[in-house]
Amino acid sequence: MPTDVVMPQMGESIFEGTITKWLKKAGDTVEKDEPLFEISTDKVDAEIPSPVAGILSEIKIAEGATVEVNTVVAVVMEQGTGNDEQGSGNRERGAGTPAEALEARVHEAADGSAMPVAAPSSSAPVRPVASGTEVVMPQMGESIFEGTITKWLKKTGDAVEKDEPLFEISTDKVDAEIPSPIAGVLTEIKIQEGATVEVNTVVAVIGGIQSAAAVVDAGVAAVVAKQAASIPSVMTDAAASIETEAPENDGTKVRSSPLVRRIAKENGLDLRRVAGTGSAGRITKEDALKYLNERGPRSAAAPPSTATPAVKTSAPAPAVPTIASPLPGTVAPLSRMRAIIAERMVESKRIAPHVYSVYKVDMTRIVRLRERERSRFEQKHGVKLTFMPFIAAAAIEALRRHPVVNASLKDGSIHYHANVHLGIAVALEWGLIVPVVKQAETLSFVELARAMADLAERARTKKLKPDEATGSTFTLTNSGVFGGEFGTPIINQPESAILAIGGLKKEPVVITDAEGSDAIAIRAMQSYCLGFDHRLIDGADGGKFMSMFKRVLEGWDREIG
Repeated sequence: MPTDVVMPQMGESIFEGTITKWLKKAGDTVEKDEPLFEISTDKVDAEIPSPVAGILSEIKIAEGATVEVNTVVAVVMEQGTGNDEQGSGNRERGAGTPAEALEARVHEAADGSAMPVAAPSSSAPVRPVASGTEVVMPQMGESIFEGTITKWLKKTGDAVEKDEPLFEISTDKVDAEIPSPIAGVLTEIKIQEGATVEVNTVVAVIGGIQSAAAVVDAGVAAVVAKQAASIPSVMTDAAASIETEAPENDGTKVRSSPLVRRIAKENGLDLRRVAGTGSAGRITKEDALKYLNERGPRSAAAPPSTATPAVKTSAPAPAVPTIASPLPGTVAPLSRMRAIIAERMVESKRIAPHVYSVYKVDMTRIVRLRERERSRFEQKHGVKLTFMPFIAAAAIEALRRHPVVNASLKDGSIHYHANVHLGIAVALEWGLIVPVVKQAETLSFVELARAMADLAERARTKKLKPDEATGSTFTLTNSGVFGGEFGTPIINQPESAILAIGGLKKEPVVITDAEGSDAIAIRAMQSYCLGFDHRLIDGADGGKFMSMFKRVLEGWDREIG
């Protein structure tokens, strides 16, 4: 029986989502709850599982397309139906993409010399026309209406494989490689590098599958001819654009895109040394650039090897520039991403008159408790004992005592929220996301620690569920992670307050004993800054909140489990 798979609701006030990647292709077997595709909005990136077990019989929405919630994006034929047999037959006969055909036919013609094809990534939307297939600027999120083409990775006349990186774009939310939606030949580039265009603008045209088939045939012939001539090192130019993912010298396969491999080649980088953050450990461009930025080019090249070199199947590519910091005295254009961030920050400051209140808290009691209990806590509960659950618990208690700090001003009325939905700002390599601990006031200390650690980890690995990054009523942000005294954060609209955590440091402090005698002692001190909307929260309210927050932390007397 066929089951429709629909675009899920991405969270309150979000009515559409972008399919960034299909994790299965038509004809594949899928298990119930097995990740089926990836979606993205300006709030969250997430993997969406299959609702049933069966065969993915049809993909209705291509990668890169943005559709409304409840739109049917695919059909899964539950196991035991006629389509199951058909899917199995298709798999037995072999995969149908040109890259897979090349691999299979090289196996047949060259006695097993082919290598695995690189894993696919998200593709640009397409629009069939008589002259080929139009490639359009994808919509990378709900509120994104344009993108800038920063670099073409192929030139006119080049053959391209389906899912092979075609061009790079930049928006206010993401810099990304956009893969080719089909296999063929890049017949026309309509939008040049540096141009900013609206989503769905045609940026290129790719010739049909016949062109790709010709490339495949030529590639097979080239491999056989080369092997017959005992020249195993390279294929001819006819198949140069069909890039594969060859094993490294020790036989280990490294998952990466052609662009990443070009970066590695130009900088002498051994990709086996780079930790991949992409799907299934795939090394992204950001992973490679971060590694090079930290260690420098040619600092992590593989040692010389006497092993027979693997067959290369990629054409020479233009050099990728090494990472360079802005030089003093130069002028760099403001990226679209920075421009939009600037607009939103200014808007938040314009909407809400920000007031700040800074309190210094003696964390010595909690520091000693944590040092004493951290090993036992982790062994018993399977989660590290950090300072965050202590801070969160104190904030929750203060919010319960002073609910106006947990309220929102909307349509001329004060909305007192029934629950504390605690946002935890998490810094990512590509930006910032705020996963939310829902109904945080109902959780025990251990449950709070687990929830925060789980959300932070899944935020970094793009595993958040759609509604886990929306609906916060109060946010914590750790501005002291790099050692700063404190920060003055901008309120996360439509909340009314945000608490910035400063650096934890030992300081000489005057303390007074029970008899009134003063002494100087070394204490663990930490500054906290409450930013709040003065339209709703008066200075006295902010002071009362911070006093309660300080009292809970300095006089901590709760069980931690």
